[in-house]
Amino acid sequence: MEVQSIKDSNRKWGRIVPLLMLLATAILAPVIQAADEPLIMGVFPRRNAAETAKLFTPMAVYLGERLGREVKLVTSKNFDSFWKAVTEQRYDIVHYNQYQYIRSAKTYKVIAHTQEFGKNAVAGALFVRKDSGITEVSQLRGRTVIFGGGKDAMLAYIAPRYLLMQAGLKEGDFKTEIAINPQNALVALYYKQADAAGGGEVVLDQPVIKNAINAQELRLLAATEPMLFLPWAVKRTMLATLADAIQLILLDLKNSEAGRQVLKSAIMTGMGKAGDRDYDPHRKMTTAVFGPEGTAK
Repeated sequence: MEVQSIKDSNRKWGRIVPLLMLLATAILAPVIQAADEPLIMGVFPRRNAAETAKLFTPMAVYLGERLGREVKLVTSKNFDSFWKAVTEQRYDIVHYNQYQYIRSAKTYKVIAHTQEFGKNAVAGALFVRKDSGITEVSQLRGRTVIFGGGKDAMLAYIAPRYLLMQAGLKEGDFKTEIAINPQNALVALYYKQADAAGGGEVVLDQPVIKNAINAQELRLLAATEPMLFLPWAVKRTMLATLADAIQLILLDLKNSEAGRQVLKSAIMTGMGKAGDRDYDPHRKMTTAVFGPEGTAK
């Protein structure tokens, strides 16, 4: 009887063990699959999709190699589709402007900021022609101001609007035109299609501007305080160890030849550490321009 009982028990466990293994595999499969899934990196459409892919693919490859996990760059055809992806949290890693970060800070955590032209921060500014006779921002009342981007452009729209407000000019006190980017806004100003142009303080020094127009005929009218450059953020739900690893890789780019080539490809000169409080000055300015909700209508 004992022998038969042992045989029956063995047969029973022989059926149960494979079932337990199958159950364990089913439970662990999503975890294993999730670990193998690529991290999605989104970059805001500051430039067209093809150029964005060319500039930031080396960054995605570099991150993937050092994380031991694929990082997939996803581009957007326009700001609306990009912002929709941000609100739906489709990106694990995202590079965007300061205003976009402020709006998504509940779901994304800033870990770094770009350094461009050797600077960590840049002022928003208003430019005029030297022969315009305009020496004060208040003189723009009733005149045309062309902004170098839409209402979500921190340096090219929000900051110049803030400067106008500081001079006592509210929306309706001047005529508004919108250019695709700050470079186009300055070109329009140069050809007298507007009386003033809004953009980042550094835009006047960019090679594309110097090659397109005689930049010596334009001058800075007013500028805000320097504000930290464009942020890099990760999902707040991301494991802290992974977020820390991404941050360390980005901050270390300038310390190796391979990393410097990645920065050069993305037209950056470095990366700096950033935290949420670093964007409080941007919040203050955004609230002043758009009201308590701090969002463009």
